Amino acid sequence: MARARKSQQQRPGTRALGYVRVSTEGQVDSGAGMAAQTEAITTEATRQGWTLAVHTDAGLSGATMNRPALAEALDALDRGEADLLLASKLDRVSRSVRDFAELLDRARRHGWRVVLLDLGDTSSASGEMTANIIASAAQYERRLIGIRTREGLAAKRAQGVRLGRPSVLSSETVARIVQDRAEGNGLRIIAERLTAEGIATARGGLAWSTSSVQAVLSGQDAKNLKRGVGAQVDDQQERP
Repeated sequence: MARARKSQQQRPGTRALGYVRVSTEGQVDSGAGMAAQTEAITTEATRQGWTLAVHTDAGLSGATMNRPALAEALDALDRGEADLLLASKLDRVSRSVRDFAELLDRARRHGWRVVLLDLGDTSSASGEMTANIIASAAQYERRLIGIRTREGLAAKRAQGVRLGRPSVLSSETVARIVQDRAEGNGLRIIAERLTAEGIATARGGLAWSTSSVQAVLSGQDAKNLKRGVGAQVDDQQERP
């Protein structure tokens, strides 16, 4: 009896590799998404008496499995360095039915488990079936969202709505560019001068290109200025 008890005490406990993922920069900056997931899987590991090491992919989509931290965790599981992959939700690990099915097959072949807090242990037949149904529904919804988004954008373009983030450029900068061009300066020279002087582009960047200068010259504000001063400006983009 004593020997059996000693052997049981020496047996290592369950080793879990936690996985946390957020897909947007806003979630990364706030830390809210990562903090909530980490707290959830840490609480579960403590409740189960598992050891836990957390792997995090910040600002990466779940549409594919090509994520550094996830790849590192899966390789460690394959090598037998841990017993299970633990995540708060299925969509944190995968949003593709095919990818998730391949993940479960990989777990079976190498002898480790996938535990998801919203579904439970997926190593059983019923757990695997439930997980695949949920994954299929999630993928279907993701594709519907993509279709609705494309159709909505197409409708707005047809209505003449200008899409994308609005450009913000001061009238002084526009006038400066128009004047420099009217004086015979090339697009590259103008771009280099604006960059050297630290003048922000319409998108807020500090690196001007010939195309960004040409975009300003082709805009309505620049055209109004050209007419006002009677400048003859060639609106064709100069070859760099």
